[in-house]
Amino acid sequence: MANTTVLDAGTIHGTNPQFLVEKITRTKIYGSLYWKEKCFGRTADGIIDLAVELKYVSGSYGGNLKPSKFLQLTLKLLQLAPEIDIILEYIRNEDYKYLRALGAFYLRLVGQHKQIYQELEPLYTDRRKLNYREAQGWSQIYMDEFIDKLLREDMVCDIALPRLAPRHHLEEAGFLKPRKSPILHLLEAAAAAPPAPPAPAEPAKGAAVTFDDDDDDDDDDDDDDGGGKGAAAPGPPGPPED
Repeated sequence: MANTTVLDAGTIHGTNPQFLVEKITRTKIYGSLYWKEKCFGRTADGIIDLAVELKYVSGSYGGNLKPSKFLQLTLKLLQLAPEIDIILEYIRNEDYKYLRALGAFYLRLVGQHKQIYQELEPLYTDRRKLNYREAQGWSQIYMDEFIDKLLREDMVCDIALPRLAPRHHLEEAGFLKPRKSPILHLLEAAAAAPPAPPAPAEPAKGAAVTFDDDDDDDDDDDDDDGGGKGAAAPGPPGPPED
């Protein structure tokens, strides 16, 4: 049948991959026009053409909780269960941000704990904006925010995410190395730089005005000429001569 999972898909987390999407949501997707016209007969490679046309990330929206195109493409990938290398090409593609977001979301649903951290954490440096359509209204988030949701939250795009082991547990078990921030070298360089010299202080209002030594010399010249205000007065006349 058109809506069944491919025979060689196997199980994901012990269940049919499509069952990661709730039944009521799956039923709505199977009945949608987009699914019937665009998703029918598509392969994993053919999904790329639809993913690059996406304009927003979303789960279900509107009063009747209509499943978004993003969510329908996610279900199609779960139905096809493509090789993980194909999904990694989605994620590593830097030209189409919604293709990357779709690949990251799918990997979070089906990937192993170690692989999820290794492939999604580098996307923290992606600062492109994504349109995010919620049940009621729109918002904008950055790609790194979306990745953080996938790694930290239990539900994204109205899908309950499989449990993800905390990162520090994988570090203690030796599966992951401690994560280093991509801007760590900038912080270390700023800490090692010598402090900037303090700015010269401005004189306070009403402060006494000082003069240079040249001004004092000018005053001395005035005294020598006798024309200054501070010239000495002549003394009394001496006794008359005999």
